[in-house]
Order: sequence, then C-alpha cells, then structure tokens
Amino acid sequence: MRPGRLRFRPRWWGFLLAAAGCAAGVLLGQWQHGRATERRAALEKLEAAARGPAIDFPATAAAAARLALRRVAVAGEWLPRFTVLLDFRLHRGRPGYHVVQPLRVAGSDMHVLVLRGWIAAPARRDQLPEIVTPAGSVRLEGIALDRLPQFLEPHAAAQACAPGGVPCVWQNLRIDAFAAWSGLALAPVMIEQASALPDGLARDWERAEAGYRKNEMYALQWYSLAALALALFVVLSLRREPPSRGPGEAA
Repeated sequence: MRPGRLRFRPRWWGFLLAAAGCAAGVLLGQWQHGRATERRAALEKLEAAARGPAIDFPATAAAAARLALRRVAVAGEWLPRFTVLLDFRLHRGRPGYHVVQPLRVAGSDMHVLVLRGWIAAPARRDQLPEIVTPAGSVRLEGIALDRLPQFLEPHAAAQACAPGGVPCVWQNLRIDAFAAWSGLALAPVMIEQASALPDGLARDWERAEAGYRKNEMYALQWYSLAALALALFVVLSLRREPPSRGPGEAA
C-alpha cells in the first residue's frame, strides 16, 4: 500500500484567521518601526544640538520659538517663588523630582522656563527636598525644547497649590498651563539646563528618545507574529490523502 500524498487544502475560516493575523502583525510592526524612526531622528537632533555652539537667547517670543532643539545661552535671574517639582522622575533607578523654575531674561520682560535638574526624593512622601537657588544674575546653557514628555496623571494637581512658599508638585508640565498658573509672560520654549551651577542638582539627562531600540524589538515581534500566522496556515492546510492501493492488492 502506497502512502498517501500531502495536498494543500485550506479551509476558508483558516484563511480568514491567517489573513487577519498577518495583517495585524504587519500593521503593528510598521507602526512600531515608524515610532523607532521618529525617536531615533529626535535623539540625533538632540545630540547634534548638544555638540553645537550656543545661540544667545532672544528677547522676543517669536524669535525664541525658532530655537527648538538648538543649544542656547541665556542670562537672567531666577524666580524661586514659582518653583515646580515634577514628580515620579527616576535617575539611575532612584525616585526623585525634576526641578523647574522660570528665569527672567536679562534685558527683556520675557521669562523662560528652565528644567534645572534632578533631585532625590526624601524618604517620606510628605516631605519635599530643599532646592538651592543661586541668587543674583546667572548665565547658563542648555537645549531649547518646545515640550516635555507627558505622563499619566493620577489626579489633577497642577493648579492645587498657589505660587510662593513651598514648591508645588506636579505630574506634568506644559508651558501654556504654567503661564496661566503663574501669570508670567513665558517664551514658547523651555531650556533643559546643561551647564553646571552650585545647586547640587543632577543634569545628566536620560533621553526618552533613546528607547527607540525597544520599538525596533516590538516591531520585530509583530513581524514574527505575521510570519507565524502564515506558517501555521500553510502547515494546517496540508492534508494527507488516503493511501492508494498498488496493483494486485485486495480491495
């Protein structure tokens, strides 16, 4: 008795499932690949800006808006009564805060928000760290940013405290929200400080854009899922025919 031959005989429902799995895997893989490309390009811009020469910060908002992702230098005085601490910020695995303060730009009525650095959180959540603010005129350099990464807010606490006194603790920060809260005339960009000041803050910034390799890994996983759906469809659609009988074999 001869062994039966394998034939490709797909079922209609198997074809639909395989098509859906392949389409989902390819589309999600392309989305993750696009995110990786965007993040890698943004990281390259930030690294190029960090290496480039500093541009003097302008005195008008329109000119400042054109400086996003450029290295800038600015002189002015801090306004510590408008200090905001951005909560749940990790630095080398340690919990803490990002310190944000406005700087009154020298020779201008405009203010610019400065992401000054990171400070560790005290052991108790009901305590806040002591922020050292240099008095008088300061000059610093940094990268101009038009926005910061936004995180999920457990509650709307941005306007829960008034300016002055102890620092306010926020989860996220947007320039327009800070302007409405403080009443200050703010530049449309903020500065991520790079230069050192005697304040004890850490400024070796961890880039969210550096996570583009995770997006590349996720894209590979989704493409693999699409390939697996196709392979399973082919394997499960192969069927062996009943064996044929040779000459002289009894029926």
